[in-house]
Amino acid sequence: MSAKPQAETAVTKAPAGGSGTTPESGAAAQALARRYSQVRAATLALAEPLSEADCQVQSMPDASPVKWHLAHVTWFFETFVLERHEADFRPHHPSFRVLFNSYYHGVGEQHPRPQRGLVTRPGLAEVRAYRAAVDERMARLLGAGGPRDAAAHADIAMLVELGLHHEQQHQELILTDLKHLFGCSPLAPVYRPPGRPGPTAAVRHEWCGSAGGLVEIGHAGNGFAFDNETPRHAVFLRPYALGNRLVTHGEWQAFVAAGGYAEPRWWLSAGWDWVRQQRITAPLYWRRDDGTQIFTLHGEQAADPHAPVVHVSYYEADAYARWRAAESGEPVRLPTEAEWEHAARRAAGSGTDLHAEGLLADDGALHPRAPRRARTGAPLQLFGDVWEWTASPYQAYPGFRPWGGAVGEYNGKFMVNQQVLRGGSVATPRDHIRASYRNFFPTETRWQFSGVRLARDID
Repeated sequence: MSAKPQAETAVTKAPAGGSGTTPESGAAAQALARRYSQVRAATLALAEPLSEADCQVQSMPDASPVKWHLAHVTWFFETFVLERHEADFRPHHPSFRVLFNSYYHGVGEQHPRPQRGLVTRPGLAEVRAYRAAVDERMARLLGAGGPRDAAAHADIAMLVELGLHHEQQHQELILTDLKHLFGCSPLAPVYRPPGRPGPTAAVRHEWCGSAGGLVEIGHAGNGFAFDNETPRHAVFLRPYALGNRLVTHGEWQAFVAAGGYAEPRWWLSAGWDWVRQQRITAPLYWRRDDGTQIFTLHGEQAADPHAPVVHVSYYEADAYARWRAAESGEPVRLPTEAEWEHAARRAAGSGTDLHAEGLLADDGALHPRAPRRARTGAPLQLFGDVWEWTASPYQAYPGFRPWGGAVGEYNGKFMVNQQVLRGGSVATPRDHIRASYRNFFPTETRWQFSGVRLARDID
């Protein structure tokens, strides 16, 4: 790994003539060790309510068993941190290198993704023991037993920070994959009881306009970012407006009632083929086509018409925008990712709390809700409700360079046949969300917490 991801390590160089760490680097190492423990504990907490059977099953090729997620994120630290920096490194189990490798061809072979649910051994207890053993070794590496020179500290800090953000991605995947698994059951299992909902508001859809112009998007250089968020660069935007809120469940019910899934004129050609082949008639997890009853991680619930619609594909999002344009007579469309990020940064500059509408940290809600209050001048629900489909294909930014070595496979090789989503969802850890974060999925994907915000041109 010759190049390093852009991560703030807060590690200072060792004093000239010595190999020890400075007090500042020691404090940074302690902070990193605490963050490591917190993130790792959060992953285990997600699995705590589950049985071994819950953690074993794979409901579709795109999803993975919870047990595999628990092992894979541990494999990441063992493979990319311990193997590189631990004295006298020995693998916890030689077969785990293949079994829990996802797609890193630079590391070696991988077990086929669609067959992860067939791997009954190691069992859940052994996977937990694997996590505990790697955590113990990582604690020694990050503590007094670790390397003492500044260069090694910097490299470890960079890789650990990457690994923790990688694990947070898998925390989100644990929830989305588990929801798909539970959604296949006629028993409608409850993963977590619903919290006590706070007050919400029915917010009228309005437009938040911008004059556009030459703007900058991409990671600004402070704190962690994945390589696909860089480099920061200039983009010219025509005058545009974003919807002040997300498209609601009730608005989508109107689309369904109007025959939106039966009318080919709203659909891209590939989208219409998908609708017919898969017999799609409504968003995923609607228990009835009228949308009055839905499945959530809190079990089956009556749908709130003012809450954001969720679990729709890019094809569905695009079709809805075309239908809405015809119904309203406005040039409605999906936003570009540059428009979305520009609007999000403008909201931050106005003093808006970008996470104020997110619900994950409030009462454990794992389904998006209606806004808690109406507000004018800046878009609502930018972060922490649903991932918002954009009209932008997932491509490299101008001047993009992937990280070196095996971690260079993290993002760059997926830059084809995917669409960008922005904003994070109720399943995304809140400290993992940022304005420059680029999520990406194929156009038919809808098991993620994905929704829609509309945009339009301003003449």
